[in-house]
Amino acid sequence: MATRMKGWKGFTVVKQSAKGIFHIPREAAWWLKIILAGIYSISLLLIVMLLVDINFLWLFGSSPRIGELKNPQMNIVSELYSADGKRIGSYFVENRMPVEFKEISPNLINALIATEDVRFYHHHGIDFKATLAVLWDMVHGQRRGGSTITQQLVKNLFKTRQHYSTGLLGMIPGVSTLISKTKEWVNAVKIELYYSKDDILTMYFNTVDFGNHAFGIKSAAAIYFNSTPYQLSEDQSAMLVGLLKAPTYYSPVFNPLNSIKRRNDVLDQLVKYNYISKGTCDSLSLLPLGLKLKSTRNKVQGASYFRDAVARSLQKWCKENDYDIYSDGLKIYTTIDSRMQAYAEESMKEHMKRLQARFDQGNSVVLPWLDKENKEIPGYFEGLAKSTSAYRRLVKRFADNKDSINYYLGKPHKMRVFTWKGERDTLMSTLDSIRHYKMFLQSGFLSMDPCNGFVKAWVGGIDFNYFQFDHVSQSRRQPGSLFKAFVYAAAIDNGYGPCDEMTDQPVSINYIEKGEKKTWAPHNVDWSHTGMPMTLKHAFAKSVNSIAVQVTQKIGWEKVIEYAHRLGIHSNLENVPSVCLGSSDVNLLEMINAYSCFVNDGYLISPVLVTRIEDKEGRIIYEYKPEKKRVLSYETAFLMGIMLRSGLTEPGGTTQGLWEYDLWHCDTEFGGKTGTSSNFADGWFIGVTPKLVSGAWVGNDDRSIHFRTSTVGEGLRTALPVVGKYMEKVLKDKTLSEWKGKFDKPKEKISKPYGCQTYLPKSDSLAVAGDSLVAEQ
Repeated sequence: MATRMKGWKGFTVVKQSAKGIFHIPREAAWWLKIILAGIYSISLLLIVMLLVDINFLWLFGSSPRIGELKNPQMNIVSELYSADGKRIGSYFVENRMPVEFKEISPNLINALIATEDVRFYHHHGIDFKATLAVLWDMVHGQRRGGSTITQQLVKNLFKTRQHYSTGLLGMIPGVSTLISKTKEWVNAVKIELYYSKDDILTMYFNTVDFGNHAFGIKSAAAIYFNSTPYQLSEDQSAMLVGLLKAPTYYSPVFNPLNSIKRRNDVLDQLVKYNYISKGTCDSLSLLPLGLKLKSTRNKVQGASYFRDAVARSLQKWCKENDYDIYSDGLKIYTTIDSRMQAYAEESMKEHMKRLQARFDQGNSVVLPWLDKENKEIPGYFEGLAKSTSAYRRLVKRFADNKDSINYYLGKPHKMRVFTWKGERDTLMSTLDSIRHYKMFLQSGFLSMDPCNGFVKAWVGGIDFNYFQFDHVSQSRRQPGSLFKAFVYAAAIDNGYGPCDEMTDQPVSINYIEKGEKKTWAPHNVDWSHTGMPMTLKHAFAKSVNSIAVQVTQKIGWEKVIEYAHRLGIHSNLENVPSVCLGSSDVNLLEMINAYSCFVNDGYLISPVLVTRIEDKEGRIIYEYKPEKKRVLSYETAFLMGIMLRSGLTEPGGTTQGLWEYDLWHCDTEFGGKTGTSSNFADGWFIGVTPKLVSGAWVGNDDRSIHFRTSTVGEGLRTALPVVGKYMEKVLKDKTLSEWKGKFDKPKEKISKPYGCQTYLPKSDSLAVAGDSLVAEQ
């Protein structure tokens, strides 16, 4: 059925409602046909856009929701700050730090509009004139871009061609692109309704990829020109805007000639639309790129091991509170001091470089791939190679063809390797690289404020770029005589005192392990006993094994284990008598934490890495609340402080290597304890002052590779120098004078005597006893 209507100026229009179309009589004027055809086309376009937007019958795939358009989410860099206000690292999926509109240079805005969307201020998301021009060029076999800045923002922000499906129709070749383009049009219009033009430009500059791991204009300005977005000049702005067309092809790093040409094209656009004069353009076109590249690799950021440690420590909190440190733009304020961190890294490198040179001489080094005649054991490195990703790739490629696998394992190729003389480009096979890295000694270092648990310096290894394994918290090794502190703490807390005496004599302990009767008969490191009585303080200072074992025998090794756990040792400890001499593996972090109790009046405070976290809006979403727990009586903690200082006051004390460092004019008192595992694979030292507890571990990741003798292998010589150098640097820094201090006099009456002093003949007092766990089974 048709409805006849009186048209404009007498023309008759017939509307057939059944078919839903307009019928235009042949006698109608041509211009009316155009108008009505336009109305028809626009109506059809709007219907199609609506159907695409609502995903009609699941044909087109999903679109960004209203909430996403109003509050678009970006992957934003989270930043890590030191206690003294320095930015020491970041976490990111995309290296993006948003800016506000006022922080963007007009040079950037002019370059972008002139190049990408000259009618930006005159459309509402879709530039129909540019779209028609694109269609015209397509008809004539030419390709050109017609997306507005707003459309590009939608594509960048919501990843419409990646994150949102194209539905059933999207399976048809070519149709998915049309669907994605339609979604960009629809959402561009919506964006223009929700945001001002300034907001759109700001979001655009914050989202675009400038290549070289620079996401957003702030990162790009910093990485390419070591500048800020507002300080960018006209030629710099032109280069960065030019990059957006193809960040790799126009990369100023990899394709500088292409980059210059593209920059000059942008400058020409600025002339075309009267943003700059022709003379200015000609002058700027002659300039070099003037890059001031700033690498985005981890090596440019300090405290790399600490940064990873913070990330690990926040995993549970992030899960419970629904935050992602790699994308949520958090500001994480830590306990680290950037100056102390720098001194820790310097001290480790200075000492480890020298120690490695001594180790490489090999005269007193035990290697696992040599037999008793010092000949290399066949197949040792090939066995190690089987655990590498290179070997797995070769197996996948060659299956059971061992000849081909071995050939490529031994084939040299270009690689960059770590050396103590700096990175070196070389030709090296997989097997050669295993040999090269196998021999490096590693180290871990930690410095902590014992009064509040704040970690001030954290170095997990000799070079984060080549060795990511953290020897502070991830590595567990035998602590040797460091564990004697728990023996004497348990003894003092159960009736003994520093001035009590025991005889240095052979001792053995009978025990049962897994139903089997055993006898443990340790000896002193020099395999001799004086047969003379000595105070517990002197025995601790000289790290005499026989006395520590006798004390353990009297109080029970279960008591030693109990006190170790009470003082913060979380590692599993074997229930055997040798635990008193450090036979069970522990990590450096928990040992430093435990020793802090002796300085902190017997209170245990868990190590603190983060004090406050703010979200991207600046709201505080986490704040550290102090917690402490008394685990030792005040008297026991005080007396253990005396014991720790005895290594410097008693003749032959094992910590007297600290005398080699310029520490004695710093108005600060020291104590400490060394530790060494039985075969010299692990060297330890923990030094204490009233305000800092600092410690180091040194060894090879392979326990089979170690020093042969105590001459070079004890903690006194491998680990103590790292702490000594660090304290020397810290206490000489006038800006760090707060860390100086002397131990307090007793706050309470101490019931046990502790002022006893051992006097030996001068020749004997110069002898330094060892501190190794040496045992005969």
